[in-house]
Amino acid sequence: MTINHPAPRPTLPGPWVEGVGLLLGPLLLIAGVLARLGESDFFPGQLAAYAAAPGRMILSYSLFAAGVVLLWPAVTSLARGIGLSHPGWARWGATLVILGLFGRVFHAGVSHLAFQLVDVLGLPAAQKAVETTYGAFHVFKAVNLFIMTGWIVLAVGAFRAKAFGAGPVGIVRCLALALAAGLPLGVLKGSSDPISLVALLGLAVALIPLGVTVLKQAPAPRWWAVALTVALVPVAFVLGVSG
Repeated sequence: MTINHPAPRPTLPGPWVEGVGLLLGPLLLIAGVLARLGESDFFPGQLAAYAAAPGRMILSYSLFAAGVVLLWPAVTSLARGIGLSHPGWARWGATLVILGLFGRVFHAGVSHLAFQLVDVLGLPAAQKAVETTYGAFHVFKAVNLFIMTGWIVLAVGAFRAKAFGAGPVGIVRCLALALAAGLPLGVLKGSSDPISLVALLGLAVALIPLGVTVLKQAPAPRWWAVALTVALVPVAFVLGVSG
């Protein structure tokens, strides 16, 4: 009698996307924060920094936003490993963290608009406009709690599942992942204080080695897939900029 075993399901978005997210997500966040290092962490100072050096601040916020976006495949990869033995922790951790990432992307969009107000209205008027509207309601206020607590839930799941290993190194990486909960959130938050840097370094310690492992174990991509990806990125950027 022949027993037919089901074929393994393909994982989405795939090991190459997840591996790149694990590697570049934390690095882009750190680069974004370092680019605005030394500026005030709150909106009047951030707007003033943009007025003085717009290119530097746009680069900083762009790097940070790109890092946030790349964290979703990173979280998917980690959650899959946790889910092998603790699916509940994996589901809750990934869901809370990704909802929190949506909130950070929304904050990045509002920050971008605030920078444009400096160009259109001038610095004093832009600071006044942001001050009077800072507490305005938006639906993403509901995920502010998840931005912080999601990383803790995911770290606990990683610890219980031994996703980073069973020894002291694994425990340290779980603790490092939990440090991401300390990264400040909100619109026009400079995030260049020591607490922010520690939080992001913790994220790097936790995720980058996993990214290296994922990419090493990934099957070699086909040449046409690599060529298509390399061509698609600049084309999509040019088309987006041109409207």
